[in-house]
Amino acid sequence: MQKAREQILGELSQVIVGQQDVVEQILISMFSRGHCLLEGVPGLAKTLMISTIARTLNLSFSRIQFTPDLMPADITGTEILEENKSTGARERRFMEGPIFSNIVLADEINRTPPKTQAALLEAMQERTVTVGRVRHELANPFFVLATQNPIEQEGTYSLPEAQQDRFMFKVYVDYPSFDDEFEVARRTTARSTHDVKSVLSGEDILRMQDAVRDVPVSDHVIRFALTLVRQTRIGSEGIPEFVADNVGWGAGPRAVQNLILGGKTRALLYGRTYVTTDDIVALAKPVLRHRIAINFAAQSDGMTTDDVIDQLIQNTPAKEDELTSDARFQKIFAS
Repeated sequence: MQKAREQILGELSQVIVGQQDVVEQILISMFSRGHCLLEGVPGLAKTLMISTIARTLNLSFSRIQFTPDLMPADITGTEILEENKSTGARERRFMEGPIFSNIVLADEINRTPPKTQAALLEAMQERTVTVGRVRHELANPFFVLATQNPIEQEGTYSLPEAQQDRFMFKVYVDYPSFDDEFEVARRTTARSTHDVKSVLSGEDILRMQDAVRDVPVSDHVIRFALTLVRQTRIGSEGIPEFVADNVGWGAGPRAVQNLILGGKTRALLYGRTYVTTDDIVALAKPVLRHRIAINFAAQSDGMTTDDVIDQLIQNTPAKEDELTSDARFQKIFAS
């Protein structure tokens, strides 16, 4: 997996400049059987990044451009009447939608109403699509990589919390550094062709996903991840004062599961067969930022969920003896 990571990054570097943290988080979510939500302003190559990753993985790829008039059947597919040329009889046949691919890019997912956004829910969780009374199995592996624009409010629909929770990570795609943007300007204004090679097949990815589940994780690392998550829940024993003052509601059990699974995958991608608290800390923001809601007072002060997560990490000791001996955390363990 470490070799695969280096090969994928090498192929992507021919097309994508910088953004290594973003690419790494996408790979972690994919090898963990998760889905990823990318948020960033237009022009940061989010769509290009996802389509190029699909090419390096030799997987089928579909792009769905979400618009206000998009209907659920445009995503899942629909039944049609088709004439049998040999008998002349009309028969019903299911016409598969673009969701029947290994990688589905839900581009600008917040531009379509919740009814259509919800068409992805069953597919993301169950890996199936129900049309009428028939359930259709999706391809395996299957990933939904969605993008959204944070700056436009007109004609957009915020993702319901239930659907956001289905995404393993919410990844912020930021502006490139000066040197990276210089290279972008140089490359994109000159004639160039890039032949990206396939690094992994679908079978390789499935084997790696199974390997992730076999990585051992110590009780201390699980306890550390669980402590981070449980400190976000209002009304629980042992939560910090800054959480009680600034958070409206906290993260659920999926956050713990994704922190540990992501930690296992990150360990393998860096050539380790064990998970450390550093892996949990590295993934805390993409896992928790869309599962924590700050209240109005915090928003008025200009605070973000990332600020809350930073404070949580600073106030949670990573060493086992410090964590277990603290009276405040003992209340969390006993709750």
